[in-house]
Parts: sequence; C-alpha cells; structure tokens
Amino acid sequence: MALLLGIDPGLRFTGWGLVESQGNRLKHVADGVIATDGDDSVPLRLCALHYALTKLIAEHKPDEAAVEETYVNRSGSSTLKLGYARAVALLVPALAGISVAEYGAKTVKLAVVGTGGADKDQVGVMVRRLLPGATLKRADAADALAVAICHAHHRASRTAWAAGKVMA
Repeated sequence: MALLLGIDPGLRFTGWGLVESQGNRLKHVADGVIATDGDDSVPLRLCALHYALTKLIAEHKPDEAAVEETYVNRSGSSTLKLGYARAVALLVPALAGISVAEYGAKTVKLAVVGTGGADKDQVGVMVRRLLPGATLKRADAADALAVAICHAHHRASRTAWAAGKVMA
C-alpha cells in the first residue's frame, strides 16, 4: 500500500489530493486547496505555498508525490508565475525525501477519463466516481486527485513491468 500525493500547482490556488493505492484499488484519503493572497508579493505567496505543502507532507507523510506539468499560457508572465508555483510543488516533496513524478495534462486526462481532450467537468465527474468521498471544493482539488490517480496507474504499470508480469 502506498499513500500518493497529487499536486495541481498554481500561484493563486494549488490543489492537492491524497490517494491510498493498493494494487489496482484506490481510496480517497483527503483533498483540498492551498490559496495564497493575490495582494501579497510573489515571494510571499511562494513562501505561503512552501509552508502549506511542508505542513501537509509532515501531517500525512505520503510515500510518493506527482505534480502536473506546466502548460504554456498566452501570457508569458502568467506562465512564469505558474512555473514558480510548480517549482515549489516539486521542491517541497523532494526536500522531504519523497520521490516526485511529473505528468502532462493530457496524460492525466487520459488516465482518468479515457481521453486526453477531456474538459475539467469530465475530470471532476470521473474523480468523484473513482474516489467516493472526495470533497472537491474547487476544480484544483479534483485536478490534484486526478494527478494522484494517474500516478497510481503509471506506478502500477511500472511495478508490473519490473516484476516481469508484462510481456514486451
């Protein structure tokens, strides 16, 4: 059994979700959103994100983490700020000694919905079906749980491959 932390990084809202994975069975543990104050400077918002993720990891002690990869916005400034938040989301688990995987949005959607072109509503519906009890107060939490689900599927495939259960 492994406790997996999924993170959907954002400077304003960072979604997080914890999933217990045992073989192909998944169980919702917790989910939520870390919100930063838009009136604060970027460094202060990054500190708040770092602090909240550090506290979350210390409280729940996940075995592994997965972070959604950054997509490029039309605005270079928005993409850069998203990159800052993503860097914190990658750094905090790594500093805690937790392995961190990265998945693109299309890979996450494909793993959860079955199509890489799914919209946010479809992702939320499937996360609720796969993880009864998920609170999903914001789409960011649903996206984070989707990242954790995607990681669970990919790590199960890697484990099966390494054990020689999958034919080449």
